[in-house]
Parts: sequence; structure tokens; C-alpha cells
Amino acid sequence: MAERTHIAQQVQQPVTTGRQIIVTSIRGGAGKTTVAALLSRTFNHYRHDPVLTLEADAALGTLPMRLGAESVRWSLADLAQIARPSMQLTDITGYLVPLEDGGWLLPGSQGRIGARVDIATYRTVMVALRRYFGVTVVDCETLPGEVARTALDTAHARVLVTPATAEGVASTRAVLDWLTSLPVSVLSSTVVALTVATPHAALDTTAAVKQLRETGVEVVTLPYDRHLAAGGAIRTPLLCAQTRQATTSLAAEVLQRAAGAR
Repeated sequence: MAERTHIAQQVQQPVTTGRQIIVTSIRGGAGKTTVAALLSRTFNHYRHDPVLTLEADAALGTLPMRLGAESVRWSLADLAQIARPSMQLTDITGYLVPLEDGGWLLPGSQGRIGARVDIATYRTVMVALRRYFGVTVVDCETLPGEVARTALDTAHARVLVTPATAEGVASTRAVLDWLTSLPVSVLSSTVVALTVATPHAALDTTAAVKQLRETGVEVVTLPYDRHLAAGGAIRTPLLCAQTRQATTSLAAEVLQRAAGAR
């Protein structure tokens, strides 16, 4: 109980300026949108300042569906064209989707095939919205996309989603080794989310966590959850207790790193 209280306090910790957290992966199907939605629901549950969840993966992304958005009117590109420093929060929220459990959503597209999010659009929106929201969770495109690489450089913290497979762990280890070679290291502000997609995973997750932690990052394992595997809108009461606990731990880990970033 004391540990859970401590983790909850970490998620609730105050931040001086808007903290931007990106969620990405090295391949599709790793579960990054699911992880972004879980973090969104967790921050909205625990925090009292405004939380924004933003989709920077416009390829018919499923983030609005995962968050239970019934309709989408405006997209990231639309907001980039009208965002001005003089705008108030009430002006901004008119272009966002209110979420039922609190917080706001900005989709990457309106369900159009071929909709694009380029670096200029991403930078414009992220700079414009930073001062309005205590925490922004970004469901980013997969690496090595240009927007994903830009987001790696500019975010306060990063979640790298890894499927609990031998190939997924090996590829992610290679990415972590690459991150250590960058001129400005982002490894210290990166957390790996190891996602288990089947009830009988063949991978030894304990060994996988140990292997990934050798690079210096923290790793949080998200267990198989029948509700998540079914797809559709995520309903927190339907998640198993282990998933809720792991998600809260992940939110605490990544926010601790984001809060300490410049």
C-alpha cells in the first residue's frame, strides 16, 4: 500500500512548465497507441492540471477509438494553421476533443488515408500548446520516421514500446545502443514498455527485462490483458489489476524523468 501511494504521488507531482512525453516504437503492432491511451487515462485520473493527448501518427491511427472519442472535427494540421501565442486555453479547447474521463485529445487526421504530419506542423503545434497543458502525451509515428526522430530530440521524456518477442527485444536493444551514440543523449529520459500481447508468451520476460536494463534504461512490463486485446475503447474498470498497477508505474517512471528535464 505504501509503495502504491508513493507511485501515485509521483504521477501527481507538480511540473513547472508543460511536460511533453512521446510514445513510439520501432515497428507497427507493438502496442504504442494502446500504451499512449493507457498513459492518457492514468494522467487524467491522477492529475489536476490539464492533460492533452496528441496523435502524431496520421496513418489512420486508432487513438481516438482507443480513447472513446465519438467524433473528430479538427486535426493536428488544422490547429497548426490557426494557433497563435495570444490564444487562451478556452480558444484552444474549441479545436480539441473532450475525453469522458477528463483531458483533451487532438487527432492526427480525420480518418483520411494519406493524411500527413510533417515536422513543421508538429513543431508548430507542440510549441503553441506547451503552455496550456501540464502534461502532453504524444502517440508518435514509429521510428525511424522524421517526425519520430524530431520528437525524440525535443520531448522531455520518451516511452519506447517493445513487443515481448525475441525479435522485438533484439531490435529495441539495437535502438537503445544507437541512442547512446547521439550527440545529446536521451537514454536517461527513456523508459521501455515491454508489452505482452498473448496469454502464453514464449519469451522469458524476466530475462528480456534484464537484457534491456543493461543499457541503463528502466523497463516496465505491461502484462497480457484480455480487455486490451479485444480492441475498441479502453475502459479502466475492465482492466485487470496488474495492468492498472503497471500502467501507473510506467506513468510515474516517465513523469519523473520528464519533470527533471530542462
